[in-house]
Amino acid sequence: MMKSISKNGLTLGVFAVVSTALVAVTSALTKPMIDQQIERQLISNISELIPADQYNNDLFASCFYSQDPHLGTTEPQQTWLALKDQQPVGLAIEAIAPNGYNGNIRLLVGIWYDGTVAGVRALEHKETPGLGDKIDLSKSNWITHFSGLTVESEADKRWAVKKDGGQFDAFTGATITPRAVVQAVRNAVLFYQLNKDNLYQQSANCGVKS
Repeated sequence: MMKSISKNGLTLGVFAVVSTALVAVTSALTKPMIDQQIERQLISNISELIPADQYNNDLFASCFYSQDPHLGTTEPQQTWLALKDQQPVGLAIEAIAPNGYNGNIRLLVGIWYDGTVAGVRALEHKETPGLGDKIDLSKSNWITHFSGLTVESEADKRWAVKKDGGQFDAFTGATITPRAVVQAVRNAVLFYQLNKDNLYQQSANCGVKS
């Protein structure tokens, strides 16, 4: 009986090693394809905010990390510069709304060189289906209402939901989500305004977090 148990144990051990190896190999083989899909999706999202005919540089070759409390997290956030014949056109930057109803909401904020919002997209969230998920463009056009806006100052009262005296609609039964997104976009634009000159001087470093 002991011999049978040992044999079964060895068989299971070999199976576990082989399975682990297969998973590792599969992961290594599929990672480049996954990375390409992520890159294509990001380019698509950025191009919705800053149209491709407005720049002629390689966005991903211009990517660098920005790190500042205004971006809603202590983690570095990716930033992509859009240039036309080496002249700054605008940028797209990741930002976090840390106070969503169900946690962090990851956003992509496009900003023209003059500080005007080019557009905003929700990249990732866990907001309630049918309520908070209206920040998705596929669910409603609410997220498009940031385009063309500017932030006048830290005290710009327009940057709030109407319930708080601002200009943005909330969702019926879900005020927390739009409030969080409005605040995050406002803060991202303020970050841009405070760091505009420096941002366009940054060297690409995506993939090498400090």
